[in-house]
Amino acid sequence: MKLAIILYEPEIPPNTGNIIRLAANVGASLHLIEPLGFTLDEKQLRRAGMDYTELTSVHVHKNLDACLNALEPKRVFMLTTKTTNRYDQVAFEDGDALMFGPESRGLPEAVRLLVPETQRITIPMRAGCRSLNLSNAVAVVAYEAWRQQGFN
Repeated sequence: MKLAIILYEPEIPPNTGNIIRLAANVGASLHLIEPLGFTLDEKQLRRAGMDYTELTSVHVHKNLDACLNALEPKRVFMLTTKTTNRYDQVAFEDGDALMFGPESRGLPEAVRLLVPETQRITIPMRAGCRSLNLSNAVAVVAYEAWRQQGFN
């Protein structure tokens, strides 16, 4: 399965490092949209990603338009707490992209509105909980997309 993971303005190096490792393990490409809250050579990023940067492709883009123009995804699914569409009710396809927002604030409304409501998805949580850790959220949805493709 050709899957892309897009991090919109990620802020925390260990999260991105963990996602590099995750992308390698599920065969996804990783796309980072600037500004980043860190540099790619930060120790925390390297430690979390270990040597997995050699096993996946990591791309940095100046903005969302540059990312989407370079990637040309079939569909973009944006993860947000501001919808009731559950990630497990989506039939993921080869060429889809999963976009996640910055840790401190999630995807801005203007970005979320770029895709149809059906492509804004959420991970269910118990009442009173705000969000999951970014790398955990990426893992949940990326593995579901990969599972649907028979772990190919």
